Amino acid sequence: MADSKDIESATTAIILDGIVPDSRTRRYDRQLRLWAASGQSALEHSRILVLSSSATSSSILKNLVLPGIGHFTILDKSIVTPEDAGNNFFLEGPDSIGKSRAEETVHFLAELNEGVDGRADTRELRELLNDPKGAAEWLGTYTIVIAHNLDNGLLEKLSTLLWEDESLPPLVVVHSAGFLAEFAIQFHEHTIIESHLESSPSLRIDKAFPALRDYALSLDFQNMDPTDHSHIPYVVILVRVLEEWRNTHNGLPPQTYPEKQAFKAKISSMKRKFDEENVEEAESQAYRCWTTSAVPSEISALLSDPRLSQPALSLPPFFRLLKALKKFTERHDILPLTSTLPDMKANTEEYVKLQRMYKNRAAEEKAEIREILVEDGGAEGVDDVLIDQFVKNAHRLKILNGRKWGTLEKEKDGERIINALESSPKQAATHFGLSALQRVLSKRGNTNQSQRQGQLQPPKITIEELTAEAQALLPSGASLPETEWNEVAGELVRAPTADLPNSAAFLGGLVAQEVIKMITKQYVPVDGICVIDLIETWTGVI
Repeated sequence: MADSKDIESATTAIILDGIVPDSRTRRYDRQLRLWAASGQSALEHSRILVLSSSATSSSILKNLVLPGIGHFTILDKSIVTPEDAGNNFFLEGPDSIGKSRAEETVHFLAELNEGVDGRADTRELRELLNDPKGAAEWLGTYTIVIAHNLDNGLLEKLSTLLWEDESLPPLVVVHSAGFLAEFAIQFHEHTIIESHLESSPSLRIDKAFPALRDYALSLDFQNMDPTDHSHIPYVVILVRVLEEWRNTHNGLPPQTYPEKQAFKAKISSMKRKFDEENVEEAESQAYRCWTTSAVPSEISALLSDPRLSQPALSLPPFFRLLKALKKFTERHDILPLTSTLPDMKANTEEYVKLQRMYKNRAAEEKAEIREILVEDGGAEGVDDVLIDQFVKNAHRLKILNGRKWGTLEKEKDGERIINALESSPKQAATHFGLSALQRVLSKRGNTNQSQRQGQLQPPKITIEELTAEAQALLPSGASLPETEWNEVAGELVRAPTADLPNSAAFLGGLVAQEVIKMITKQYVPVDGICVIDLIETWTGVI
């Protein structure tokens, strides 16, 4: 094995100014490209509570331990059974049978990442919840709580406790049986600065800032060297042509279709040779000249939040920045400029020159946001890094308003249920099937955890029993979709408590991904109930 390498030499590292990235940076290199240092820091300071050490719970944790969460606790008093040893990769086969399932799982999960702290808690959740005050204090030490196939009565008690106090962590509810599964996240409000949505920031071509406008007007296109002419960025070309157009059209951009075509022809006429790609790019981007740079409607909706009328210091940092952004937009009728430019046909010199202009202007406007924060008395605890992130992403901020687990079935008018049954019958049938299954098992005092007590055979459930329970969840007049329901009920009756390794692996990746979004406050998490069918291989959201 002369060609083999150790981890140090095999890891790709970027060396800047002679500084080699440390082992932590090399270990998390790929994910740092996804959520940067701020996201990684949030992960490393997170504390995760998982209720159950089932195969699915272990798979979820695996996908959280590997990227480097700070701490996890598994709360589970169960003992490892032969069934566990056969479906959970984080147990040592027959050698784990008879031992604490939580302790065994923690031991093997901790081996995945030495930087993550893991702990097993073998107390009974039911007893903990009997002391609501003590339970709330304990739960408040965690960043997020994950519950897999929790007894229906306990789940209702837990979700209510977490919902009653907005300072308590979000709850991720996961249900699975055989090849069917679902999960949802209970939270009050979730603010996102770095949503990574595809929406592009305005380049301000129609409202060029002074440095950009002056530069565009200073260029002598007629007498320019042909090579230099072919390397002028399309942004500069458009600003120049738009200024010339406005001078002859009462200060207005092209309004009608014929005017827009004439504008494009004017751009095309600037070609000095037939293959000037920068001019062709300018022609294709001409729409930016008559598309008004304004505050997007979705951001305007955020700026109308009534909380922004409160004193800045009484608000969380996100809303202090939002309050400052509102004042900025009232002054300028536009969002602050971002220094990020798209790729365009230009040589390095011209591109860097343009980028520098945007960067300088963006820095000026970021400084204005900072000044507004100071004037409002809301600068305390808001550092430049956060302001920079906020300004860069001002065009794609998000505020999600969540709901309590189980509210779908408790809505009085049942409108959402009826709409789901009509528009997404497969997803709806799967959700109500899994909900009905949990209720049937709870009524028997025989949840999926019953096997922990030595019951080797899964409980026998009939389709009629499951159908009656599911129908009871629907509003008056609504009915289950017959074809879809028969398929769902058949699978649930076949495997009411089966925690299959392949289903666990798939769910582990999906749920962990959404948990990471919640922790890092980056990307947009699933807003609703995510339903999974691994028989027909689809997912959907209700």
